[in-house]
Amino acid sequence: MFGILNLTEDSFFDESRRLDPAGAVTAAIEMLRVGSDVVDVGPAASHPDARPVSPADEIRRIAPLLDALSDQMHRVSIDSFQPETQRYALKRGVGYLNDIQGFPDPALYPDIAEADCRLVVMHSAQRDGIATRTGHLRPEDALDEIVRFFEARVSALRRSGVAADRLILDPGMGFFLSPAPETSLHVLSNLQKLKSALGLPLLVSVSRKSFLGATVGLPVKDLGPASLAAELHAIGNGADYVRTHAPGDLRSAITFSETLAKFRSRDARDRGLDHA
Repeated sequence: MFGILNLTEDSFFDESRRLDPAGAVTAAIEMLRVGSDVVDVGPAASHPDARPVSPADEIRRIAPLLDALSDQMHRVSIDSFQPETQRYALKRGVGYLNDIQGFPDPALYPDIAEADCRLVVMHSAQRDGIATRTGHLRPEDALDEIVRFFEARVSALRRSGVAADRLILDPGMGFFLSPAPETSLHVLSNLQKLKSALGLPLLVSVSRKSFLGATVGLPVKDLGPASLAAELHAIGNGADYVRTHAPGDLRSAITFSETLAKFRSRDARDRGLDHA
């Protein structure tokens, strides 16, 4: 589980924003306490209305947090597509790099190959920059396009010396696929097909995304329940990792679901013995 921590002024979900260093450290520690395996730190927003942030400012935002979490670096992910920020994070020894552009720059590959962190390689219809409202990937084209993208990108990374077991694939959701909710719903409904086609771990990031709001008719601040439902669906249908604004809620839901599954299994076994 990746808990989302935004060191920004303009992330689309304002409750995830933590600009002051002390508040960011407190939030990160709390995320790890309540169930996050990884804290995914975003020094710049990536929604369609996000303001650009320079690599220098990204580094300035993440440096105090990395200092404070120096003994937990294997549980820290840096969410940035800026090569300068990524190189800084590699030097600091973070456990994960998360790139919404899917690591498009081959000039970065030697640095990545020399490191041992894992890579979250995301697909987006835009291919470059942040999400936009103009990337219209049709539902019927989405799965094939996502598979083609990952086949090419994984091949390029592998040729550069990046081991396959370091790669985690994120198909993208919301505006990264299309402003139309049907595209995200189609991809979310077909995670098993994607996983079978790609043969690598999948990360799904649906928390409070636009397609949820369009589907249930609610604003971002009220999308907690829809997010949780979508996340549990993803986990039950092939997702190996989930990126969420509410790691505590999701951890509790997972614990309950797993406990219930054990009871169902035990009850089924007992019924079988009764009829033996």
